Amino acid sequence: MRLAHGGRGGGRGPAELLAAGKRRLREPVVDQAVRATAAATISYVVAVHLSSEPAPLTAPLTALLVVQVTVYSTLTTSIRRVNSVVVGVLIATLFSSVVGLSWWSLALTILASLTIGHFVRVDEFVNEVAISAMLVLGVTRLASQAWDRVLETLIGAVVGLLFNLLFHPPVWVDTAGESIEDLARRGRHLLLRIAEELGEPIPVARAAARLHEARELDQAIADVDAALRQAEDSLRFNPRIREGLLSRIVLRTGLDTLEICVVVIRVLARSLTDLAKRRGEGERLLAPEEALAMEELLAHLGGALVSFAVLVSTQVERNAEEAEARLASELAAAWATRENAAQLLLRRVQQQPDAWQLHGSLLAEVDRILDELDLEHRSRRLMEELDRAAMANRARLERPRRLADRGRQLLRR
Repeated sequence: MRLAHGGRGGGRGPAELLAAGKRRLREPVVDQAVRATAAATISYVVAVHLSSEPAPLTAPLTALLVVQVTVYSTLTTSIRRVNSVVVGVLIATLFSSVVGLSWWSLALTILASLTIGHFVRVDEFVNEVAISAMLVLGVTRLASQAWDRVLETLIGAVVGLLFNLLFHPPVWVDTAGESIEDLARRGRHLLLRIAEELGEPIPVARAAARLHEARELDQAIADVDAALRQAEDSLRFNPRIREGLLSRIVLRTGLDTLEICVVVIRVLARSLTDLAKRRGEGERLLAPEEALAMEELLAHLGGALVSFAVLVSTQVERNAEEAEARLASELAAAWATRENAAQLLLRRVQQQPDAWQLHGSLLAEVDRILDELDLEHRSRRLMEELDRAAMANRARLERPRRLADRGRQLLRR
């Protein structure tokens, strides 16, 4: 989420503050807090009428644990939570009927619960298996307590899942799109700062600072990837989305392309740092004419980077014609400027042959980014990913059919 810097709100008007407040309410953390509170309250009310416990707090506790920011994560968490409670109750019932409660039986129950919890794949709810077993093991009304705990868990899980399914399941594609655009804009700003310094006698320390910024940009990929994974989960099993697979592939391939571009920008900053070391203090990195050509080239390159990110985020909403035209224009201008810069750098290399490696690497890195942002390259990548996803989906659908055929063959024997 993009926020204004500076920390002061005095210069912001009411309309801007209201818009910022609405954006804040759409934050995943805020949305989950509201949904979890409502689901937990409803779970408690339902459990009061169905459970024999005077205070059936397991139901709201389960709702709090299973309500996630996406339908997919809510469903998977619900299954693991219910599974952990049922396994814990079964273990406690077995130990209670055989050995009863003592210090050593409690130790065996905990050990068995934690061990079995890993085998039944309840992930973060492994400890819940042991907790359920201990709570049931220590009561006198074993059967009633065990049933009530399972019932309350089911109530909390079902209410949490239905709450996310029925009350407008959240879709976090916009949030992921904003993260992708923010990453591209940060890359563009870094390219512009590098471009402004090409014709200046900059110290090595400042060139190294740009390299550090590029490394920070590289590390920001993880945050964008987390936002994208959340968006991908929000598209799964969501009745509001008809083309979830296409949306996921568009976003994921877009981030993959930007990740490659960010890595190349880091390499570009590394090359300029090496060039600054070779030039020495007080000497320009490039001659004025060469620096001007490279500055124009990097400006178009940064514009293409942002246009690509906008295309990725708006393509999900079928409104990408303007973004695609802008990207095509930026790429065409960048390629034209690149040819001019190449001629100037070639003349410089002819005059100073020892500079061919660093000058050549600058153009090679620019070419790599332009190739990655190319519209035809992106179309091919999308088609390949769609074909791969279709093949994987067919394989999943054919697996049960093959198992059924094998079962029928065994029955005939």
